[in-house]
Order: sequence, then C-alpha cells, then structure tokens
Amino acid sequence: MNEAALVRDAPASQADASFAEITAKRRGLLRRYLYQHPRVMDGVVVSSYALLVAPTVVDAIISGAWLAAALLFAVAGALFFRRSHPVALAAFVAVMEVAVTLLHPWGSNVSAGLWFSLYAVAVVHMRRFALVAMAAATAPLALLYLLAAVGPMEISFVHDAGGNPGDFHLLTSIATGATIALSNVIATGIGISVRQRREHEQEISAWAARTAGLASVNERNRIAREMHDVVAHSLTVMVSLSDGAAVVVRKSPDRAGEVLGELSRTGRTALADMRRVLGVLRDDAGGPAPRQPLASGDSLAKLLEGFRTAGLPLHYTHTGPALPGDAAFQLTVYRIVQESLTNVLRYGRSLGRVDVGIVRAGSTVTIEVLDDGAGAPGPGTSDGGGPGSGQGLAGMAERARIYAGTVVAGRRGRGWRVYAALSWPADEPAETHNQPPQLQGTRD
Repeated sequence: MNEAALVRDAPASQADASFAEITAKRRGLLRRYLYQHPRVMDGVVVSSYALLVAPTVVDAIISGAWLAAALLFAVAGALFFRRSHPVALAAFVAVMEVAVTLLHPWGSNVSAGLWFSLYAVAVVHMRRFALVAMAAATAPLALLYLLAAVGPMEISFVHDAGGNPGDFHLLTSIATGATIALSNVIATGIGISVRQRREHEQEISAWAARTAGLASVNERNRIAREMHDVVAHSLTVMVSLSDGAAVVVRKSPDRAGEVLGELSRTGRTALADMRRVLGVLRDDAGGPAPRQPLASGDSLAKLLEGFRTAGLPLHYTHTGPALPGDAAFQLTVYRIVQESLTNVLRYGRSLGRVDVGIVRAGSTVTIEVLDDGAGAPGPGTSDGGGPGSGQGLAGMAERARIYAGTVVAGRRGRGWRVYAALSWPADEPAETHNQPPQLQGTRD
C-alpha cells in the first residue's frame, strides 16, 4: 500500500454530492428534469391518463352517461395526490372504476387510474403491502366482470352480434378481467422495482459516505503521524544541537559552526517536510505543494549524519540487498529509524554506543535500533512515568502494519531496543521469520 495513494480527505457530504451527480447523469436529460420537477411529472401522469380514457369520456358524453364522464375527470384530478396519499388514492380509484363500469360498461382503459395509483403505492410502501393493496384494488372490478359473465347480473359488456352471444359474452368478460389483473400486477411490479433500485442507490450512497468518513479518519491519522514524526524529531535534534553549540562554541568555534550549520539544515528539512505533509490540505499561492513521499536513498544517510552531529555515538550496518525502490516503503523504514533515534536522543543517558542495523533477507526487511543508555521509561510502565505520549511507537506500529509487519520495543539489559520486521512481497513470496521475544516497557 502506497501512502502517496491514500484517499484525500473527503467529507461525507462531498461523497453524497458526488454520488448524486453520478445518479443524475445516469438518468438522462429528460428523466433528470422530471425527477427535479415532481409537479411537472404529476402533470405528465394526469395528461397520460386523460389521453387513455379520452375515448371513453367522449363516448359516455355522446351516449348521455354524464356521470361516468364526471367520475373519470374526478379520477384524473385525484392523481395529483398520488405522492402524498397513495393508499387513499388507490382505494378511491378502485371505487370510481367500479362505478364507471356500472354506468358505462363498454368503456376502454377505465382501469388506467389503478396503474398509476398502484405504482405510487409500491414505490412508497414495502413489497408485501403493495401486493396486498394490488389484490384489494383489483378484486372489485375483476369480480364485477366475473358476476357479469356467470352471475345474475344483467350487464352487457359487448354488443350482441349474432352467433353465440352467451359464449362470446363469457369469454370477453374473462379476458377483460384477466387483462385488468395482469396490468395491475405489471404496474405494481414496476413500482416495486423502482423502490428496490432507489433503496439500492441509498445503500450505495450510505456506503460512499461511510467510505469517505473512513478515508477522512485515515487521512487525519496519517497527517497526525507525519506531523508527530517531523515535529518530534526536528525539535529534539534542534534542541540538542543548540545545547551542544552553546558548549562547543567556547572550545572549538569551527566545530560550533558545523553544529550550527546542521541546526539550520534540520530546520529547513523540517519546514520542507511539514509543507509536504500539509500539501494534502491546501495549495499554496505559489503552486501545489509536493505530496509524494520523500526519497530515502541518501536521506537515510543524512538522517544518521544529523544524529551523529547531535551527539549520538551512532554505528550503522546494512546487510543484504538494497531496500526496495518503492518510495513509500523507504519512507516507512526512514520514519521507524528516525523515531527510534529521536527517542534515544530524548531519553538516553550516558550513551556509549547506538547501533542501527537494517537486514534484507528475501522478502523480509528487519530494522533494529539498540542503545546502551540508561533512559527514562515511557508512560504506562511500572517503573515511573516518562515525558513521552506513546504516539511515536503507535505510529511505527501503524506504518509497519501497512507492510504486514510488527514492531517490538522495550528494555534490553541496560539500554533500549526497537525491532521492526516488514514484508515486501513484490519480488518473492513472503518468508516466515522468527519474532523476537516481547520486550517490556514503552517509549514515545
């Protein structure tokens, strides 16, 4: 995992906005306009219903069935309330359709009102409720046609035209009832499908918001970890160099100049690192701040030389091939060494030797920092409270986990030992390695 590729801080509101934009683009221009203007969509629904029942209205007026035409107009007007009162609308339309059928039996598309109302019910309510509502709304009109076909009702739904009108009457009634039931099932099914799609979109939007929130937390943790490493190391080294310069300037002005030069270089490096870390938050007026991990090749050597100048009796060894070329991996190694030596510089007393060893064997890279100083223990130990906060060791452990690694830190004899094992599987499969014995105590 490359730290340079970590997700940038993205609030959940921005994730919601991005997902809404994607959804809107997928709908297309016309659907997006109707989605954003629900009243216009209501007008389209009412107009569509009016067109479907227009032949029935005209025929009813011509035949003198004014009440049937008025009821159809009432259904059209009621469709404006399909969003706010879908269940009441479905019940009203079901009653009106039965009344219109009784008043004007040979009307066409009389059940179209139920299509829109049942769709609205299915979009708003759960699937089981929608299916029950569909069955309840379909039953009266379907039962009416059944009674007209086989029962005592004397309603002629077709014009008798010779032949065998009884059989023709029966088949027509059954076909009409089945068509009404099937059309209502289709309308309800479409509504259920739309509801499920919207729920799916809401779930994806919620997932995107959670992912953005997690990315924000990860990014804040990364910035806090980087800032701790930069500030803690730089200030510790600069304080040590300043103290050393104050002592050396009386004895060796040339040596004091070298120490002050290292002090200046450390300060400039710290400012550059802080600008790189904060570059993920904003761009400066002069252009974007660099966001890539710093290269670790000669930077590690400069780091060690800076600690030597600060007064650490440092000895460095590297065994095996060079470190992997990945900048993020090299940065992890750099930060672990930097934090370990910063702790030695802050807490170590009466130091005689500090050993830094990096070993690369196969796919495993181990880092060991060992000192012989009598340093103060960190917080949370049984033998006293130190000035550290524990964030440094936590940061090293977080960095190591990115590469399936572990960090163990604690006392070893008189001094302190930090051992880190990282895995780099890019070249060959990871090999098992022996973990060191758990050490007691923590430093910052």
